[in-house]
Amino acid sequence: MLKVICERLRQGHRTAKYPRQDPVLPERFRGLPRLEPGGCPQDCRECLSSCPYGALQVDGGRLRLDMGRCIFCGDCSAACPHEALTFSRDHRLASRTREGLLTDGDVFALAGPLDRRMKKLFGRSLKLRQVSAGGCNACEADLNVLGTLTYDLGRFGIQFVASPRHADGILVTGPVAENMKGALLETYAAIPEPKLVIASGACAIGGGPYRDSPEVNNGLGDLLPVDLYIPGCPPHPYTVLDGLLRMLGRL
Repeated sequence: MLKVICERLRQGHRTAKYPRQDPVLPERFRGLPRLEPGGCPQDCRECLSSCPYGALQVDGGRLRLDMGRCIFCGDCSAACPHEALTFSRDHRLASRTREGLLTDGDVFALAGPLDRRMKKLFGRSLKLRQVSAGGCNACEADLNVLGTLTYDLGRFGIQFVASPRHADGILVTGPVAENMKGALLETYAAIPEPKLVIASGACAIGGGPYRDSPEVNNGLGDLLPVDLYIPGCPPHPYTVLDGLLRMLGRL
């Protein structure tokens, strides 16, 4: 026991300084997209044909990216000879609305807080039931990381619980496979009112790589009222944490 105590003293404080200090993510991390405000200078549209999931569109001569469909593969950025589309290392991607995930180069509106009543209820203590609705386990793995010493989700009063009866809401990952649809709806029904719904990852938001497959529901869609959308494939733990804290009015 003495050796364990000495080792802990040697290691010191291991929890990240976030949110007092912004995280520094690696160079290869693809975060908030940056689109030229004027659109593609040559209108060559090479980036559109390179996107495997139709996340890019041209609207009124301007490029527009749907982060709800985007899996942040970077193929569009590599295909664009004019560098009209690049990815920054900004981890802040979450939005309170589905429309808020559409970006065309203007300033991205960060997720806003819940209304006064809901923030009073959940602002200091939030219990979530995580539902994996047919995901590949990448989103689930990064959510598990939030419980480690580095991120320490519990210091913000946020915890994942085993039963929907003990939860304030659900955090859904995966494209909502047909064989998980009933279980998801039953879990939601078991949570007492008022309750929150969070869609985490491209699959939960719009189906991701499985979009339009007859075996999936293209994410939450209109199945449940969503309070927070967290894009990514998978979302970085800091992206999830940022979205949750902004929803609770903690940032």
